[in-house]
Amino acid sequence: MNKTFPLLPPDIELPPVLNLCAATRHRMMEEAVVSLYRWYVARSQENRNWNPDTSLDWQNFSESHSDEVHVAIEGFFAVEQYVPDYTSKLLSKVRESHGRSHFQLRWGSEGQKHMELWRNAILVGKRRKADWVREYGEQLRNEEWNLPWDDPVHMLFYTVFQERATQVNYLNLGLIAKGNGATGEQDRDPVLAEACRLIAADEAAHYHFFLECARLNLYFFPRRSLEAMADVLRHFAMPAGNIIPNFANFAETVMKIGVYGPRHFSRDVAKVALEQLGAKALRAVEEGIKKSRNIPDEFGLFRSGAIFESLNYQGVEQKVKQLYGRLRAYNSEVGRHLVEPLTEPPFSPEPA
Repeated sequence: MNKTFPLLPPDIELPPVLNLCAATRHRMMEEAVVSLYRWYVARSQENRNWNPDTSLDWQNFSESHSDEVHVAIEGFFAVEQYVPDYTSKLLSKVRESHGRSHFQLRWGSEGQKHMELWRNAILVGKRRKADWVREYGEQLRNEEWNLPWDDPVHMLFYTVFQERATQVNYLNLGLIAKGNGATGEQDRDPVLAEACRLIAADEAAHYHFFLECARLNLYFFPRRSLEAMADVLRHFAMPAGNIIPNFANFAETVMKIGVYGPRHFSRDVAKVALEQLGAKALRAVEEGIKKSRNIPDEFGLFRSGAIFESLNYQGVEQKVKQLYGRLRAYNSEVGRHLVEPLTEPPFSPEPA
């Protein structure tokens, strides 16, 4: 029987890190997020330092796209109009976290490039005049986007699914721009394909940053993280859909041409993210949470082993261990280990 948690089933041993107090685990997690943020900035400056005006051959952008692709482009432009809200509202919730708050600033600077790129695409497509684009932008910014949840943990998991969904949108529009989509050769456009590639690469980087942060939360605080993740999945919706004019037409159009819809979310977003987070399907996660709520200890830790039934905690720990290895290598590369060494948690011993 586990002496620390007598109600823990005898065949389940508490992971070493969960024997630490909550304050120690939180400090370790925050140190890791700061290192992850520094690593992210270095890689983004090396590999994704593009410009929405000069990195694309706008003079050769197609002027003969289908109506559906024009609707998609204008819809993406509309969604990206709220980058100031996405940035500032979330920043207010994570401002006490060095790594997450500074990443949010970086995220905002990259997000504004996406808005400028889609603005350029509308203009050079020549279906809309500059006055229309300006007035439409003003109309959009008269509305204000608000957070779907007020706490940082819920919003962390929301951004995991949202960034993955956004990446899927741009990857699929990129396939259409290569002539491989529902609209055929009419929408083949190497410039649009390159635009989608650039933004999809950014979204992939954002997704993986949030994914690593989510794994850290699952590792250090598994129960509260699973509860937040399940709640987000139950109520997930893409941002700004309730304040963008004619959003229903945009959503219907991108689903019609195979860019994004409920099937994509289920297959390419939720399923993929849950697998990478070491979690089972939503129903299994909810059942594990329900069973684990029977008797919490004074630190908020679970005493039931049921939560491990819905989370591959060993797999999460292995991914976190690999992350610490990458962060340790980066810190050594830049000499940061000499002035601010990263405190590593007590990982479970490797199987004999």
